[in-house]
Amino acid sequence: MIGIIDYKLNNLRSVQKAFEKVGAEAFVSSDAGELSQADKLVLPGVGAFGKAMENIVSLGLNELIYSHVQKGKPLIGICLGMQLLFSKSFENGEHEGLNIVSGEIKLFPSSVKVPHIGWNQIEIQRQSKLLADVVDNSFVYFVHSFYAEPREAVTLTTTEYGFHFPSIIQKENICGIQFHPEKSQRAGLLLLKNFALAM
Repeated sequence: MIGIIDYKLNNLRSVQKAFEKVGAEAFVSSDAGELSQADKLVLPGVGAFGKAMENIVSLGLNELIYSHVQKGKPLIGICLGMQLLFSKSFENGEHEGLNIVSGEIKLFPSSVKVPHIGWNQIEIQRQSKLLADVVDNSFVYFVHSFYAEPREAVTLTTTEYGFHFPSIIQKENICGIQFHPEKSQRAGLLLLKNFALAM
């Protein structure tokens, strides 16, 4: 069973429907007790980094996430959810993240249009069960103004937008997807299916 974390800021129903479409059972909850029963967790996200972390901590969901990860259970962060896995973000000031993955979240430079919206390609850098049957250079759908700069070797795919940034990451049982897989047609649904059934 997949638990989708509701921290009162995120896009939930479309992610739940996407998991159901690929044959996975998923439920939405903000209750740490309920979510602790899940085999896998999803940290979705739309909104501001600082407010997201504030809500996660106030609901006690940070401790749930740390416990889940320490048990070796799979976790995936989507869009803002991926960024929250990192050490800190410089969105509207400086904010501490979950620090599960070492690195920082930074604003795209003024040399590119911000936000980065629309279809762009993912270039596979290393293979993983998460990427099973995903075709290199597949187009996926992005909506974001900030990108991850990891300080450890976690990058599975990169995307070129003025420069190459990590678009999918994985550290052991922890995965992150910068784009919106639920809006990315075949490639996105394959990623969610692989997370649900293969990890």
